[in-house]
Amino acid sequence: MKSHKLLLLLFIGSFLSMIIQAQSAEQIAHGVRNDLPRPYSTQRTWGSLPEGTKEWAAVTAVEPSPDGEFIYVIHRCFENSCAGREEPPILKFNYEGELISAFGEGLFVFPHGGTVDHEGNLWIADAQGNDEIGHQVIKFSSEGEVLMTLGQKGVGGEGPNLLHSPNDVVIDPRDGDIFVVDSHRRGLNNRIVHYTAKGEFIKEWGREGSQRGQLSEPHTIAMDSRGRLFVGDRENNRIQIFSQEGEFVDEWRQFGRPSGIFITADDRIFVADSESGPDTGAGELMGIMKGIRIGSAVDGTVDSFIEDMEPLRDDHSGAEGVGVDHNGNVYGAVVRRRMLERHVLN
Repeated sequence: MKSHKLLLLLFIGSFLSMIIQAQSAEQIAHGVRNDLPRPYSTQRTWGSLPEGTKEWAAVTAVEPSPDGEFIYVIHRCFENSCAGREEPPILKFNYEGELISAFGEGLFVFPHGGTVDHEGNLWIADAQGNDEIGHQVIKFSSEGEVLMTLGQKGVGGEGPNLLHSPNDVVIDPRDGDIFVVDSHRRGLNNRIVHYTAKGEFIKEWGREGSQRGQLSEPHTIAMDSRGRLFVGDRENNRIQIFSQEGEFVDEWRQFGRPSGIFITADDRIFVADSESGPDTGAGELMGIMKGIRIGSAVDGTVDSFIEDMEPLRDDHSGAEGVGVDHNGNVYGAVVRRRMLERHVLN
């Protein structure tokens, strides 16, 4: 009897060892770790909704203002679209989660990523379009006034004057230059578009593919303290780093499949991975947990992880957008489950 128990224990130990080794081999192949420290606690009750709104629509972005005063949350009006809806997609909160104002109604089909520039203006990309609106990046004042638009309203296309399903935007604080990543999945373009602060076209680079400098669904963009551009090349499971002239600098795969990127003033990088795990034919990373990976934008080291509540679900489920406020709290914009998450350092 004892020998049978010993054999059973040996078998179980061997089996578990095989699983661990296989998982480790898979992580090593991708350069992504599931076993990082998890120093944050998660809250899902932050932020009061407008009167008459009972629940979040798909939350797509969280953009703190640079003065540490406001936090903008962007959601898609009702369920997962603003088409034909009257609800405002942009909600402006103070740090206590109290709603200050709401705006942007009637201007978007599919609000996506955004940024707050050094002057406190909010920029939001619309990643779909119809015959009337969409396929634009819209710049708002902090009071909700439209200050500028990029692209032609309701017209998707290529070239210097049109966008097609733009995903995200970032602004250089030094000269106000604008960088847009364009397009969303199955979009016409896979490129980065560079404009002056006045919205004048300068250049574009990138085309569909998986080689260095090529892109497949550039889903998010951020800028570090040196002005380098970090592009979430989502369907290629990597971050590509470029100079502002479009020169390839490096590629990083250790942060997983990037849906959202946020870089703080001290070059801490936060990367939201909402899609690793399933296999929908879009080249997802198998066996990799969904969540937010955190590290250095200087050397690419990854040192901590915020695990999604369904990290290995066979469906896209994690936060797509990510933002970090002046107190270091991390916000996750969750599309499929339609909710806002706030992660506080323990």
